[in-house]
Amino acid sequence: MSPLPPPLSCTTSELKVKDHLDIEEDFHTYEHKESRKERKIAQALDKSKYKKTNQKKKSAPNTDNLETGRVLSIISNEIIVDIEGTKVVCTLRGVHKKEKTRQKSLIAIGDIVHIDRSSKEQGVIVHIAERYSVLSRADNLRRRFEQIIAANIDQVLITTSALFPTFKPTLIDRYLIMTERGNMQPIILINKCDVLEDPPSFIQTEEVEEAKALIEESLETYRALNIPILRLSAKSGEGLDELRALMRNKTSVFSGQSGVGKSSLINQMLGTDFKIGDIVPTTRKGSHTTTRAHLVPLESGGFCIDTPGIKSFGVWDIQKEEVQAYFPEILACSGECKFSGCTHTHEPDCAVKEALDQGVISPLRYSSYLNLLEDLSNN
Repeated sequence: MSPLPPPLSCTTSELKVKDHLDIEEDFHTYEHKESRKERKIAQALDKSKYKKTNQKKKSAPNTDNLETGRVLSIISNEIIVDIEGTKVVCTLRGVHKKEKTRQKSLIAIGDIVHIDRSSKEQGVIVHIAERYSVLSRADNLRRRFEQIIAANIDQVLITTSALFPTFKPTLIDRYLIMTERGNMQPIILINKCDVLEDPPSFIQTEEVEEAKALIEESLETYRALNIPILRLSAKSGEGLDELRALMRNKTSVFSGQSGVGKSSLINQMLGTDFKIGDIVPTTRKGSHTTTRAHLVPLESGGFCIDTPGIKSFGVWDIQKEEVQAYFPEILACSGECKFSGCTHTHEPDCAVKEALDQGVISPLRYSSYLNLLEDLSNN
């Protein structure tokens, strides 16, 4: 029997699932190759079975005599809805409150709702329109419940800071997963870039250099994945014009850690006066100044949502065997692993770990992959 051809190494930014799977023709019989190829493509490219939009839909009520609006904010039991520029205080009709779901709340910022208005300033929400996108996470206290951060969003502005709070690629990767699952465009914002050139007195030079290296290593990976990245400074104004252009006629949500400057960026761009807080030098962390999400109409068209800062971001409704599908560079190499069910953690002859050793896969991304697997195993 003739020997098998040598393993083919993976490329970097040009990894394509279908092209990679065609390489397996050299390794498998026709029947095995075709079935394996179909499974991989279905896992990587067709995630429709995981989308809630494919679940059985309920029949919608007749909305001909109802007004349509968009949820701006939720304060206790009062839901503020925008109806053609007029703010209406609404409550949720009782029948919705009886619905049994795994969602922490039945209504979210950005929801399109149909209202029976009882007066000029008050009404009752009769129907919540089907959402075309959702940004959500696992609830911190009850991990089996979904916390919806915002609905009907076009793009998620994953807001980070250049130095403090610490730049966290693992957190970014979790946002990337949930934006893909939620049918949204991710954009990575790196705020406070001015701090790298003019750090405060309590920041050491070594810490600044380490931060620069971490950011550059991360950005090289994200650029290879074709994810838009903006370097910003709410203080100096760097990058704000470009950000305004990206937000025009879109519904965008700012989301990220406390203290990264989400409210500061919005204040600079929109002229709003959202409360902002200072970084505590001893902890290098920000304080929670935004206590609830709210949606703001943009003069240039579209909407902007500011959200409370988070300390952790648990991915919602994802199984361990699905994780590699959200790391395309790992998925593309996984077809060369010896075992079809390889988890890329401890198995022998793992092509992913070989690609990691060769520098094809970023150690930061692989660390995120392992971190997520561990998190899912503990919940």
